[in-house]
Amino acid sequence: MRLGRLQGKVALITGAGTGIGRAAALAFAREGAAVMLAGRREAELQAVVDAIVANNGHAAAIPTDVSDADAVEALVRGTVERFGRLDAAFNNAGVTGAMKPITELTVDDFDQTIAINLRGVWLLVKHEVEAMRTQGSGGAIVNTSSFLARGASVGTSAYSASKGALDAMIRAVALEVGGDGIRINNVNPGVIKTPMSMGGGEEALAPFGAHAALKRLGEPDDVGDVAVWLCTDEARFITGQSLLVDGGFTIGGMR
Repeated sequence: MRLGRLQGKVALITGAGTGIGRAAALAFAREGAAVMLAGRREAELQAVVDAIVANNGHAAAIPTDVSDADAVEALVRGTVERFGRLDAAFNNAGVTGAMKPITELTVDDFDQTIAINLRGVWLLVKHEVEAMRTQGSGGAIVNTSSFLARGASVGTSAYSASKGALDAMIRAVALEVGGDGIRINNVNPGVIKTPMSMGGGEEALAPFGAHAALKRLGEPDDVGDVAVWLCTDEARFITGQSLLVDGGFTIGGMR
């Protein structure tokens, strides 16, 4: 039986209760990492913890609102206190926010989207880098961006702004932390079958799958597995990149 690619490592995953975050948490655990799970809904987090522990993994959870600066700092500190270190992080928590034309968006709509999708990730990265620098053994950070950081759709001005800024942010951070052996990248999912995207049912999303080069919608594992890979030594020479995981949707042009 092979050892996992992350055996002996500790990973922090936000937005870990459902969808991409849940898939990633299970994948990190399968690769041997001890995982700290964060999200807003405690029952969902505990279900993922129970699934990991049932398969002889190591997991714990800290309910966290990533728009709360003190809560984010406590989450990273709590991860190190619980497991002794931090080697990898997948900052996946996010919201679609209000999807309306810019003239109909309120300032509160815009601020809420930015607070979670951009400021929340910025806070996580800040404290994760501090923890990794303190232990002096490098690390890997991955954030969830979006294909809408590259293209656009009507009503996505706040969401696209939050994700486009995230793509720009990691390039700057990569330059700051590379000398410490810390890598930072984004995954940019296309349309993935998650609770957040499936509100209107799978039928409503079918045209997105038909437009993709691979002729299907994405599954949470399609993104979670890439996030894990980016945290392994196989991706040791990759940093500051935003990797589209969209089944070839974007190459056909946004419609």
